[in-house]
Formats: sequence, C-alpha cells, structure tokens
Amino acid sequence: MELNNLSLKELKDLQSRVGKAIATYEDRRKREALTQLEASARDLGFSLSELVDAQTQKKRPATAPRFANPNNADDTWSGRGRKPRWYIEAIESGKEPAELEIN
Repeated sequence: MELNNLSLKELKDLQSRVGKAIATYEDRRKREALTQLEASARDLGFSLSELVDAQTQKKRPATAPRFANPNNADDTWSGRGRKPRWYIEAIESGKEPAELEIN
C-alpha cells in the first residue's frame, strides 16, 4: 500500500481503522485462544468448563483462623503464610503466641 498516493480523507479513515484494530487486538486474540482451547478439550471428550472446574476443585480448603488481633478480633490469621503486621507487633511488644490464639 502506497500511503503517499492516498488523500487526506483516505489517510484519516485508514488511521481510524488501524486505531480500532489495535484497540480490539487483544480481545480478538483471547477469543481465538478460547476457541482453540474449547476445540482441544472437545477433541479429548471434555468441555473446557469441566477441565477448569476440575482444576479449581483441587485447591486446599481455607484454613480456619488460629490467631486474632488483640485490638480487633475480626482481624485474624490462620498461622500459614506471611505473618500479619499486627501479629509481628504484638510479639515484639512482649506477647506470647499463645496469648493471640483463638480459643
């Protein structure tokens, strides 16, 4: 395409169409990927939602809270993962972990 041979109106129209194509590019790619994934799942005898649901069901259930913030009982921690700031501050101020446990 020789851009120098186009009129101003044609160039602006082209610019508008390119802008729209760029804006919708990622959505088009996602739809294409989803279509391919659905076809692959169907070829294997499943629906894509069956496979996604099966994967999410393998997650561990949420752990019950084990510790509570002494200043706000609604602020809890299971004892897993990163320690919350309130827990660290309570321990540094001299509290024992047993004092923060939920009975």
